[in-house]
Amino acid sequence: MISKFLGSGAPAAASINLILQVAMGAALLAGAALARRKRYKAHAICQTTVLVINTVAIAWMMWPSFQYTVLPHLHNRWYLAYYLWPIAHGVLGAFAELFGIYIALVAGTNLLPARLKFRRWRFWMRFELALWRLVLLTGLGTHLFWYTAVPLP
Repeated sequence: MISKFLGSGAPAAASINLILQVAMGAALLAGAALARRKRYKAHAICQTTVLVINTVAIAWMMWPSFQYTVLPHLHNRWYLAYYLWPIAHGVLGAFAELFGIYIALVAGTNLLPARLKFRRWRFWMRFELALWRLVLLTGLGTHLFWYTAVPLP
């Protein structure tokens, strides 16, 4: 039913994940707007909530799908768009998620020593937001290649 709504043959879980990812992208933009309005506590809650939800989505949907569909063919078909999109999405997404966790640790805890903390907040936050946008686009590309393109022989 959700897959029919999206116009693809995707499994319902993949369609739900896509909708969730787009909603989280919108939430990240809303969180950035909160920071511009100097509502830093609300900004932190919004961005951290997205980070946690995305960690669950990665563990529940994306990693198992990548492990089952892409990894077995990595050695001989990595250059095909069907595999290249999820590889780009996975590499960029892993970096974005880990960097997001690092930002949360720097901003919200005292677990890291001062020498491991950054000071140019605005630059790194904008970098992370731009990276998330790129990850979302490669995720959309993966969804299109996997569920709307002609299957590989």
